[in-house]
Amino acid sequence: MTLEAVDYHSPNAAQDFVKSLRETGFGVLKNHPIRQQLVTDIYQHWHTFFNSADKHNYRYNVGTQDGYFPAEVSETAKGHTQKDIKEYFHYYPWGQCPTEYKAELAQYYQEANQLAEELLGWIEQYTPADIAGHYSQPLSSMIENSDQTLLRVLHYPPLKGDEELGAIRAGAHEDINLITILPAANEPGLQVKLKDGHWMDVPCDFGNLIVNIGDMLQEASAGYFPSTSHRVINPEGTDKTKARISLPLFLHPRPDVKLSERHTAGSYLHERLVELGVL
Repeated sequence: MTLEAVDYHSPNAAQDFVKSLRETGFGVLKNHPIRQQLVTDIYQHWHTFFNSADKHNYRYNVGTQDGYFPAEVSETAKGHTQKDIKEYFHYYPWGQCPTEYKAELAQYYQEANQLAEELLGWIEQYTPADIAGHYSQPLSSMIENSDQTLLRVLHYPPLKGDEELGAIRAGAHEDINLITILPAANEPGLQVKLKDGHWMDVPCDFGNLIVNIGDMLQEASAGYFPSTSHRVINPEGTDKTKARISLPLFLHPRPDVKLSERHTAGSYLHERLVELGVL
């Protein structure tokens, strides 16, 4: 089985995209409206940031979870013992950010949010009526005016060979949020777990946009849309010397949005952050 990239301008784009999400938890878009030059510029500038001592001036705020997270406080995926081999920066429009990079990130954040709203509309359009009955409100309205949507700039440093045994760039995990939007990274490595347990490479052609379902959409759709395990594996051979930059946007509803009888978005997020050891 392969993940096929759906042409954003195709007359069947919405239907094909949602079908892919339903079957694999992932959808891949090509010819989408997010500008490649903007993504390229962000990759270049943040590569510089992560290789500078300046990053330590933006150390994360525990209460608000914005700013720079060094490798030693990196996440440990649920069910894993080793921390992921990565460092990252959390950008929110209201949070800290290096002045010279802020306009660029703000622009990307706005463009990606607009596209996400449209994609959530596609998902709702092709949700069967009995499943849509579970939604407490239109999916696209769940993220309106949300200050919880997170843009994470991820840096997977080159591997030196002294990494902890069994540690990989990102252990198998599911995302917490509604959907995640991710431009293809500057290096391969992202894999998705299929229903039969096999791992499949996600197309990483530069220009592709990768979208995956998070636990909150699975919860809101009573399991109809699966939140699929995915991971970032370590490169082999000469690629070990290459860093990898990744730019996921995690779409979060407002905390008061009702996901199910059990959870609001706020209660669900808190429960998962405690599980991850972040809170």
